[in-house]
Amino acid sequence: MRCPSLFLLVLLLSSLWIFQACQSPDESKATNANYERPRLPDWHKNANIYEVNIRQYSPEGNFAGLEKQLDRLSKMGVDILWLMPIHPVSKVKRKGGLGSPYAVGDYKDVNPDFGNMDDFRRLLNRIHELGMYCILDWVPNHSGWDNPWISEHPDWYTKDSTGNITDPLNPNTGQSWGWTDVADFNYDNPDMRQGMIDAMKFWVEDVGIDGFRMDVAHSVPQSFWDTCTQQLYQIKPLFLLAEAESPELRNKGYFVMDYGWEMHHLLNDIARANGAVKGETKKLEQGNVVEGDQEEVRQVNALDIDQLLTHKDSLYQKGYAMHFTSNHDENAWAGTVFQRMGDAHLAFAVLTATFDGMPLIYGGMESAMDKQLAFFEKDTISWGEYSYERFYRTLFELKHRNQGLWNGEAGGPLTKIATGADDKVYAFMREKNGDQVIVAINLSGEKQNIRLQSDRINGEYTEVFNNFKLQMINGQEFQLEPWTYRVFSNK
Repeated sequence: MRCPSLFLLVLLLSSLWIFQACQSPDESKATNANYERPRLPDWHKNANIYEVNIRQYSPEGNFAGLEKQLDRLSKMGVDILWLMPIHPVSKVKRKGGLGSPYAVGDYKDVNPDFGNMDDFRRLLNRIHELGMYCILDWVPNHSGWDNPWISEHPDWYTKDSTGNITDPLNPNTGQSWGWTDVADFNYDNPDMRQGMIDAMKFWVEDVGIDGFRMDVAHSVPQSFWDTCTQQLYQIKPLFLLAEAESPELRNKGYFVMDYGWEMHHLLNDIARANGAVKGETKKLEQGNVVEGDQEEVRQVNALDIDQLLTHKDSLYQKGYAMHFTSNHDENAWAGTVFQRMGDAHLAFAVLTATFDGMPLIYGGMESAMDKQLAFFEKDTISWGEYSYERFYRTLFELKHRNQGLWNGEAGGPLTKIATGADDKVYAFMREKNGDQVIVAINLSGEKQNIRLQSDRINGEYTEVFNNFKLQMINGQEFQLEPWTYRVFSNK
């Protein structure tokens, strides 16, 4: 005779199976969507990010050329590799000999100059084997003119009054931005939106990448990001970076990180206003000075950093900013760190690496690259002796081990420290779970005698660049040479 309890158990399990089988696909997905956006991988909390311009990264200019340097990058402490677009570059209306990587010819394929899909999968596997992660630069605002969507789905694109597809237009003027090598998407078309999302899903589900950097995210409707991120985060935790400085994109949980553009421009201005950049400051355009186009120099100093941070704190409730001294756009169009920041470039690298936010390094900076890389042509980085590799490794290792410097809610708040020279020296502390980091940076061209005034300073600290230990107390005095820095950690 069958046991009644066993019979009831079998009946219950059968009923549950029938209920799940009868659910619609949307209902089934909804049961797996119990998360808060952004849905983040744990590794984001103490990570840094490193941008790779594959075309220029090696003489080969391909996936294999990058793969050769992965061991070195891992030892340097790099966590997230942001790859500039890896897709085929459109040939129609292209600029220069090789075109812009942001004129995407096919969203589900790779640039044959870089290799094939198997080559990329091998690269991605090696990145993961070394404990690093990979995000792709994604271009949702426009495509190249020979992208198959142009012929297959012409209604996915913006058209003018005569029915011709247009390049992206300035919404305020109706005039072209000058991006004539790309065609503008029509986000009023729901099929276009889903097509874009499905292409992203391919790279997450089928290929296995770890997130995206979304190009010109501020030009894409927020309603798209709402739908897009809901579907992407449903697949797995992802790291999403917006090329934007938009509080809503972070506050609504679409992205965990956006650009610290205002801070970046302020740092450039502090360098110019306080004598770090020698000679006249003129507008730079792909390595050439534009005569007669003198840039106005704002009279700013270290105190302006606090004002900007206070302003940002009033706008943002979620996520954190990416801080940087350079990236592919700044390098190509505004100048190298040596041209824009002069003697201050390492001081600002320390600042951006210890701020409340994630630091970005653009590939080549670890070799003191003082070269504006061509945007539309092959222009290989000259690697030299990797003279700043140890400098960046020191900062990355500190971020990894000291919770005070971790990202977002995982890290400690930035607390200003008075020095007696607050318009010249920027000093602060970050502390979390007993881990402390104290940073003092001379943002002037004169030697400064300072006194760190904080009752939180007490105990033994190590200066991370010189590796000497020091018993520190409230009122600790020391001297800083022009544009130099000290970083102390109790761990």
